[in-house]
Amino acid sequence: MVMPNTRKIPPSPADDRFIYLLFTAQQKLRNHLNTALTASGVKVTVAQSGILFLLKQKDGRTMTELSTILEVDNSTLTGLADRLERAGFIRRDANPGDRRSSNIYLQPAGLAEADKAKAVIRRVNQEVKAGFQQPDLDMFRRVLQSISMKFGRNGQLKTTNTEESP
Repeated sequence: MVMPNTRKIPPSPADDRFIYLLFTAQQKLRNHLNTALTASGVKVTVAQSGILFLLKQKDGRTMTELSTILEVDNSTLTGLADRLERAGFIRRDANPGDRRSSNIYLQPAGLAEADKAKAVIRRVNQEVKAGFQQPDLDMFRRVLQSISMKFGRNGQLKTTNTEESP
């Protein structure tokens, strides 16, 4: 296993490319994770596994509920669900309370796939954290959570009114 370079290097002006660094790290991590899933015989992507995990927690969720929790638009979720359904991992049934929507159910093959994906994701999570001190990981987690909380589901920056009332 390659250990991360944790030497203290003074920041350069180029290191101020925070968004670029976040996007680059996210893309590399997603690619690595999808490669690890494939190499382990898992047939779902990282994005598809999120749906399976949520259905494992609570089967029969609606597409709207899944879309809201995963913070993806309905068309993206529909494409992911279509592929999962074709693979036999989920089933869609008409919602008895609202004929315009459907409930999504985890199939036995989907449950097995979710378990396989979770094991790989846990392993990769440990690989990513290896070589970092716990205080650094805690700080990084807080920074990422703070960034996520700054934005609404639609990507709009949440504004806080810090002005005092007269």
